[in-house]
Amino acid sequence: MFEVTSPPDLDSDLSELGSPEWRPWNPSDKDLQRAEGSGQIVVSGSDRGTHIVDVFQRAPIRIMFPGSGATAVEEAVLINTAGGIAGGDRLECDVTALANASIAVTSQAAEKVYRALSEPARISTKLKACEAAKLAWLPQETIVFNRARLHRTTEIELFSGAELLALEWLVLGRTAHGEVVVGGDITDSWRVKKDGRLIWADSFRVTDEMFPHLHRRALLANCTAIATMIYFGRSLEKRLEFLRGITRSLGCDCAATLVGGLIVVRFAANESSTLKLAVRTFLDQFSRELGSGPFRVPKMWSC
Repeated sequence: MFEVTSPPDLDSDLSELGSPEWRPWNPSDKDLQRAEGSGQIVVSGSDRGTHIVDVFQRAPIRIMFPGSGATAVEEAVLINTAGGIAGGDRLECDVTALANASIAVTSQAAEKVYRALSEPARISTKLKACEAAKLAWLPQETIVFNRARLHRTTEIELFSGAELLALEWLVLGRTAHGEVVVGGDITDSWRVKKDGRLIWADSFRVTDEMFPHLHRRALLANCTAIATMIYFGRSLEKRLEFLRGITRSLGCDCAATLVGGLIVVRFAANESSTLKLAVRTFLDQFSRELGSGPFRVPKMWSC
């Protein structure tokens, strides 16, 4: 999968096939079986806590509610039963928190995006937090392998009186295994609307031409793990000041700002383990500041 870690016999097999320019046929991800999965969650609040209104799932996406039973729902876990994402895959997830709902949505494990032949994998996330709802989108990291192609979009719809914390992160290879990502195509985009009006848009994109330059200080320097977290809620100025105090002690590059009625926090580290520890520490401290709600470290992160 990675040039620096591929077994010698695998490298020789691949070299015998030749380059795509002179092979008798050029394989494409379109010629292979690919996954098209989706998951939808709708929850609402009541006197007895948050309850499920609707759930839809299509393989390879599965949705679990650990420990809910007859009690109120607190956490939803997304599972990709395919074990990873390949070029040409399409995965969608929609989460709607209706009035007075409170839920955290996370993933069972780190997602892995493998090398693609030609087509990008497409991941679409749509979050909706209605008035008086509390929604936390806290998936585990996405590991991008060498020559992977990934187009990910996160669209968020907010309404006045809602509270939301959303996180997405990317890890470029597993540095502990000596893996180096030298090429690929990655696009990671955010779009956030409040009461129907766009308040924040952001895109991160790296193509084959850019990878040789990522080590520059103006880009990623020596960082291979990055994350973006946004918060929407009350007392933004006060909470921004609190968060800036946290960022100084996280052990990674981190900064927070207020833009468009959102707090935006960026993280960057030279290893995924450093980033994960920083994000956990951040959530532990921020959740105490926010009080009751779904904004703590998900239980699945410790499994």
